[in-house]
Amino acid sequence: MAGLDVSIEKVDFEKAYQDAIDAGAKMPWDIGAPQPKLVELVKAGEIGDDVLDVGCGLGDNVIYLAALGRRAVGVDIAPSAVRQAAERAKAQGVDAEFAVAEATSLAGYEGRFDTIIDFALYHGLTPEARFSYIDALTRVTKPGARLHLFCHFSMDRGDELPEVFRITEASLRATVGKTWTVTHIAPTDYSAALTPAELHKAVQSMVPTQELDDARMAELPADEEGRAVVKVWQLTAIRP
Repeated sequence: MAGLDVSIEKVDFEKAYQDAIDAGAKMPWDIGAPQPKLVELVKAGEIGDDVLDVGCGLGDNVIYLAALGRRAVGVDIAPSAVRQAAERAKAQGVDAEFAVAEATSLAGYEGRFDTIIDFALYHGLTPEARFSYIDALTRVTKPGARLHLFCHFSMDRGDELPEVFRITEASLRATVGKTWTVTHIAPTDYSAALTPAELHKAVQSMVPTQELDDARMAELPADEEGRAVVKVWQLTAIRP
């Protein structure tokens, strides 16, 4: 039910990936290509040479960046995702690095990166864990590093998602802005891998204790390929 203290952190992502493999199904975020917003950031010169993708999933963002010559690393909590990401990179002849890692610690990467990308991991953490996550990002980055973070939000089209996925602008500024300088935050669109109906079913299966607004989920727009388009926050921040 809405309002319960439920976190997507309780989702077993390893099991979710295994179930998807067994069923020949897609994960909601596996579009089989880099996120369009990442491509825009690259074209705008916003992505540096040493990049960490936290919650990389099946690795398409990292593979795209590595193919462009970036020293790109992807980390994810699910071993099956990391294994498949490495297989995708190898199949495409791309030298990319993937590892299993906990987002709130990121041990072994201290001071390494000038760019962090986060496509839809942040909202999967509890409010307390988000502070630990930002602290971890500070440890693994160089002074002046950029953070490009995309997360679901609580406003307009974002409200059709369960409460556990919703993030307010104020909470983002309070958490990220505690140690980083937030330079940009605005709503934008995020492409899912599924149709609106498929996304509805997938989200409900991941957080069954949360009620969905069925009517608003059904009204989610789709892109030219029929994939659901979800409204998210796009945040940019600079590490002091």
